[in-house]
Amino acid sequence: MLSVVADVGGTNIRLAVCDVKTGELSHLNEFACAEFITLEVALTQYFEILQGEVKHLCIGIACPVENDHVVMTNLSWDFSKQALKERLKLASLYVINDYTAISLAVPFLSSVEKIQVGGGECKENAVTAIFGPGTGLGVSHIIKSADKWISLDGEGGHVSFAANTPEQADILCLLQAKFGHVSAERILSGQGLVNLYQSLCALSKREVKFEQPNEVSKAALEGSCDLARRSLDVFCQVMGSFAGNLALNLACTGGIYIAGGIVPRFAELFQSSEFRYFFEDKGRFKAYLSSIPTFLITHNNPGLLGASVYLRQELGLLNNDALG
Repeated sequence: MLSVVADVGGTNIRLAVCDVKTGELSHLNEFACAEFITLEVALTQYFEILQGEVKHLCIGIACPVENDHVVMTNLSWDFSKQALKERLKLASLYVINDYTAISLAVPFLSSVEKIQVGGGECKENAVTAIFGPGTGLGVSHIIKSADKWISLDGEGGHVSFAANTPEQADILCLLQAKFGHVSAERILSGQGLVNLYQSLCALSKREVKFEQPNEVSKAALEGSCDLARRSLDVFCQVMGSFAGNLALNLACTGGIYIAGGIVPRFAELFQSSEFRYFFEDKGRFKAYLSSIPTFLITHNNPGLLGASVYLRQELGLLNNDALG
């Protein structure tokens, strides 16, 4: 019998077979969600290439998962947990938020699977925050209680965007005219990067050249467009302020971890950006925040790793000692 873990985002779905005794992942596959009408079709295709019967499945998915009927936020997929379990003939099915999965991966990251940005040291078994710009903006927290890792779910990506410079205030006004409420996700996401770039074009009275996030980041990194580069600079500023807010909300002295598909693409620029300055720039709490470390996750598949942690923990087969 096989155990499978899945990481379902708004753009891609990643799947792997999990050895529930060791946690080792194998048969890794990645597909574009747009290739499939439903999640069930994608899972069925993957199951068909495996040599064995799948009995346990844990899905980390980019949307709220409290009810039996799951509806994705940034993709037109929806399903019933119970119906999916029955149709796939599973012994157990766990459906968790994608950032629940990613947060559970954090204690098991090795030192080479993360990059520290700035100073500070993690306090053992303290609250830790995880967020990540991607198709959307995922947020979660993790704590350890009675030798079990517990992820605290939430929709923190949809809190209101707070401007911290005159330039950011001008951008906020433009985005309010377009969207009404401006969430942090309207900035800290793939489309958010485009929103930033197009806002800067409007403020500079310059023609918009790019419509896709990869176009903006490519031009920024190549140095072919100063507004594209400024977009990444402001993106890092906003990310720093947002991370600092997370750290204050729950006294996250266990550290702040950045996941998602966007930031690793410009990791070098990010490390030299104003992220850490804006993270610490909280007035009277600057010294407090300077003691909290921030990390960029470089593990290729933290969602799959975390889903395997959740599955093994639920099956009673996980050694909960973090790797460090």
